Amino acid sequence: MTVTVHRGDLPPGLRFGDCVAVDSETMGLDLHRDRLCVVQLSAGDGSAHLVHFPKPVYDAPNLAALMADPSVTKLFHFARFDLAMIERHLGVRVEPAWCTKIASRLTRTNTDRHGLKDLCRDLLGIDLSKQQQCSDWGTDELSPDQMAYAASDVLYLHALKGKLEHLLDREGRRGLAEACFRFLPDRAGLDLAGWSEQDIFAH
Repeated sequence: MTVTVHRGDLPPGLRFGDCVAVDSETMGLDLHRDRLCVVQLSAGDGSAHLVHFPKPVYDAPNLAALMADPSVTKLFHFARFDLAMIERHLGVRVEPAWCTKIASRLTRTNTDRHGLKDLCRDLLGIDLSKQQQCSDWGTDELSPDQMAYAASDVLYLHALKGKLEHLLDREGRRGLAEACFRFLPDRAGLDLAGWSEQDIFAH
């Protein structure tokens, strides 16, 4: 595993192919209160790039351009939150997106365990550590443990996508999943606009 930390933005010219795994680390889970601290990315090649924002300054045109690039699929686990955080702080609509959590919920109906740790264990036989999940991501320097944790959140998403695509096809739900993925940027927009708890599709 190779982990590279970039302060404030990606370097120009860095490429991730047509599908990049993405995750974010924040100061908390409140979209309007908590700030974005790290965006981690991987091309699925065993390496990870961490864009670290030690201060709430988000002048990151290279990262923003990648997130908005229509030719690159952005692969997440629980994309809804990350899309909203990135849109709020970088000012870009992230699309197209693909979400392993949604794919798992649509196919693995034999379980209620759809967390990243559960998927890696059940589908890949990999046991992820979540010890750094609640650490202080606003620190000026990321610790080696934080770097390893952040990288692990994106290193396996491509492999999970392959397993879940097979399940989507097997269960005849790929079209439904793709419709959900297309809606994700709008779902994130609803969260940012104040409809995070209310189901607008309810009676």
